[in-house]
Amino acid sequence: MKACIMCGGAGTRLRPLTFGRPKPNIPILNKPSVAHLVEHLEKEGFNDIVITVGYMAEKIEEYLGDGRMFGVHIDYVYEDKKLGTAGSVKNAEKYLSDEPFIVLGGDHVLNLDLREMYRFHKINDGIVTIGLLSIDDPREFGIADMDVNNRIKRFLEKPGPGEIFSNLASTGIYMCDPEIFEWIPSGKRYDFAKDVFPDILGKGKFINGMLVRGQWTDVGNPAAYRQAQRWMLEGLPETQIEGSFRATKSRINGPLKIGNNVSVGYNSALVGPLVIGENTVIGDNVLIGPYTTIGSNCNIMNNSRILSSYIFNHIKIGNNCNLSGSIIDNNTNIGDNCSIENGTVIGPNVLIGQGSTIHSEIKVWPDVTIEENMNVKEDIINMDYETSQDGS
Repeated sequence: MKACIMCGGAGTRLRPLTFGRPKPNIPILNKPSVAHLVEHLEKEGFNDIVITVGYMAEKIEEYLGDGRMFGVHIDYVYEDKKLGTAGSVKNAEKYLSDEPFIVLGGDHVLNLDLREMYRFHKINDGIVTIGLLSIDDPREFGIADMDVNNRIKRFLEKPGPGEIFSNLASTGIYMCDPEIFEWIPSGKRYDFAKDVFPDILGKGKFINGMLVRGQWTDVGNPAAYRQAQRWMLEGLPETQIEGSFRATKSRINGPLKIGNNVSVGYNSALVGPLVIGENTVIGDNVLIGPYTTIGSNCNIMNNSRILSSYIFNHIKIGNNCNLSGSIIDNNTNIGDNCSIENGTVIGPNVLIGQGSTIHSEIKVWPDVTIEENMNVKEDIINMDYETSQDGS
């Protein structure tokens, strides 16, 4: 079975995490998000994959290669300009024109039964089947009005107040017949939700919906990213220790996944679910609480507390620091006695002076130095980088 993964977006809503990597390479459990997606597709039987790429395409191709290490075959199609969701798939038509195929976003994290969706599409006569999920707040998604026979009657992208006629949100996962290419013009920006679906419905053709079950999110913003990390951590089956691990009278409660050459100091406590990368050193009297990931080559000094946070690679956290619900990108150095509050996103190569507090929901751009004993209450933007946080 065939799949098309759209990986062209610049990930502006995830800045500052997407200056050094494309959005599909954001780490989930210390591994690029798109790798988890490819592994799930392989498990579901979709082993012929085409990936549409644009922003930092080389980093996606460098990690996934031709797909053989994941048990699949991967082709790449490059976008010289933004083509939209449908235009991106049209650009890959030569790989997808001979049988039904599934379309997903490169930022999707999921455990849905995609094989069931394929079977559903095959026995129904719609041009497209849209995976639908009932959610509490559908305002950031396309919503569908579906009848008892699974026919979608109307579709609206990102409804405003007074327009929310349904809480059935599109997951952005579509099973398509090759006929879909007849509805998409070549070489221009064109979107499924805004252009293709209204056109199909307006001409009296069928679009089906399928109510999917399980967990799904698109990692489009920091809150969604934290949610994806959290439920992926919940799925850790057991404690796994890869190679050398040293702990000195510490308290360890799994499940945990720990890389090679990790050491934990005296009287520290690790409480899973938790992932720690290789060559990481954790000092004495450190508490690392549930729903945390720590990357490779990190150094966490004595008496610090890290709870529900996502620490990338080559990071130093000083003595007596407190991190709660925060995201810290590569090569950042946090001085002693710092507090990093909930929802904070710290970009790469940041230096935070000792005694500083970063307030909740603050973003710090890359290559910023925060002086000692600062109280940071507003985003810190480095004008050497782009500043927009709107878009894909």
